[in-house]
Amino acid sequence: MMLVMNCQNDFPTKLKILFFISEDWYFWSHRRSIAIEAIRRGYEVVLVSRVNELQEEIEQLGIKLIPSRLVRKSVNPFGELKTLLELIRIYRQEKPDIVHHVALKPIIYGTLAARITNIPGIVNAFGGLGHLFSSSNWRTRFLKNLFILILRLTLNNDRIRIILQNPVDFQRLIKKKVVDGDKLKLIRGAGADLGYFIPTEEPEGTPVLVYAGRLLWSKGVGDFVHALEIIKDQEIDFRAVLIGKPDPDNPESIPINKLEKWEEKGLIEWKGFREDMALELSSATMIVLPTYYGEGVPKILIEAAAASRPIITTKIPGCMEIVKDNWNGLLIPPHKPEELARAICKLINDKDLRQEMGKNGRMLVEKEFSEEIVLEQTFSLYEELGL
Repeated sequence: MMLVMNCQNDFPTKLKILFFISEDWYFWSHRRSIAIEAIRRGYEVVLVSRVNELQEEIEQLGIKLIPSRLVRKSVNPFGELKTLLELIRIYRQEKPDIVHHVALKPIIYGTLAARITNIPGIVNAFGGLGHLFSSSNWRTRFLKNLFILILRLTLNNDRIRIILQNPVDFQRLIKKKVVDGDKLKLIRGAGADLGYFIPTEEPEGTPVLVYAGRLLWSKGVGDFVHALEIIKDQEIDFRAVLIGKPDPDNPESIPINKLEKWEEKGLIEWKGFREDMALELSSATMIVLPTYYGEGVPKILIEAAAASRPIITTKIPGCMEIVKDNWNGLLIPPHKPEELARAICKLINDKDLRQEMGKNGRMLVEKEFSEEIVLEQTFSLYEELGL
């Protein structure tokens, strides 16, 4: 790694990395491990993000936190211009060696700000691109074409590298000629800490079906509940737990009164946000994620496999990276609650199959999806930029 040397004491001068991520909770769940490793390696770390509830926890890690005015779903041109100008000011003031942007809006604004302020290294990490590229909605198609144009204009630069989470998205950007292939890097998700998510015996008694993630219709929560209604009509015993919160900034967010109504019917138990996911997974019989969102590689599926839990999810890019059908889980088509119900019943009725799938999932994560692998790939990418 090429470092700038301090002539007075011959110790390497600290490199500074700045993360720009829309929400502090997303940084905490998906990029915290990279920041901690950066600090361990001697980097100075700055986070620009909208601050919700995690300021104290983030700053206790030794990270400088700068509040951002970015609103993910805003289309107000004056507000968006203010956000961009604010970001340019921050980049000029902080003078980072590397900026690491996560998700579409921070990538566009962050790359513009970084190029204007001549930041040496730019890393742009996309989540899933499925919704943007596959939706038939006219508004989404218009936005897709607009974003492709903007990305072409901003991303083709030698000091930029791009992280994608699944091969389908990788090929999408190449096919659309958004960026040269040598600037792309496939890093499949955020990884799982193998010392934190450990294999445990499944709980005795009533099977526990767990959904964990943002409470969005496009994450398949409605299909999950529909499947639960089908299973309940068959008088099959189960408990279904939803872990996560609604996302008010997202039009797909499930209203709280709907969640409360499902609870009143005895279909689900809504736990809200939970910090200790290893504990929650140890209490689960299986993990269910019937998403059609357009995923990168869902973090909860990597964590579930690491915790040796069988998974039921959909046949979409990203999910198919971590779940191999009939090996460590079951894959179903999206928008098919009847098939989801059959898959759930299949696992409820076959403990041996659940245990075999759990073992296979753990083996897969150890080999391909550990946090250690993701960290090594990420810092290798930083080194590619000569920093």
